[in-house]
Amino acid sequence: MEKMASEGVGKRPSPPGFWQQHGSKIVAFLFWLIILAAYLIYTSQNDLTIGDSVRQISLWLTGTIYGPLIYILLYLLRPILFFPSTVLTALGGFVFGPIGILYTIIAGNGSAMTAYGIGRYFGHGVLESDEEATIVQRYAARMRRNSFETVLIMRLIFLPFDLVNYAAGFLRIDWRAYLLATIIGSIPGTISFVLLGTSFGTLEEMLTGELSLNPPALIISVVVIGASIALSRFIKRRENIDNE
Repeated sequence: MEKMASEGVGKRPSPPGFWQQHGSKIVAFLFWLIILAAYLIYTSQNDLTIGDSVRQISLWLTGTIYGPLIYILLYLLRPILFFPSTVLTALGGFVFGPIGILYTIIAGNGSAMTAYGIGRYFGHGVLESDEEATIVQRYAARMRRNSFETVLIMRLIFLPFDLVNYAAGFLRIDWRAYLLATIIGSIPGTISFVLLGTSFGTLEEMLTGELSLNPPALIISVVVIGASIALSRFIKRRENIDNE
């Protein structure tokens, strides 16, 4: 009896199997694919293009006093369906005018955290092996050490919004640094794209195809884009100097 007890104490528990480790993620991923497939099938069967979707969303936003709230909610759900963020951002300028900048900043940062959370959930445990670090693991470690600067630069050079969001979550970048860098780094892009939408007239003109150009808004939009890229290069140079 004592021998059996001692053998039980010394025996190590067997490592969890693949399904135990990743089963919930697989189920969640399949559920996500079902939602995405349903959306794609619906748009295909009804011959809905992105332009048609924009028109429909525009009618939703202008047909009620809750337009800003609906806009923010749609922006939060946007990453699940991979709907282009630039389209909704420019639409904010068409529908709400300059105040759309405020709505888009709120909605965009909420959307970024949604995608970050999804990426962090699916990335949990993937890059935490005790084996020799791979190139991806080393790159992830470097990004974690310079989380704020890395995310800020990626925002300022207008890398694909959702790509940055999912990658930051998957690589488990500190969420506080990620959120702060996103808030600061997304401001130039938000301003430029909202002004870009504003520069081509009102929503009614867009829906009727009679667009009127607003040169000052267009010029400011282009200048903000250029300034954002220049700022990212300056930050990158400073980061390289500090690391030397």
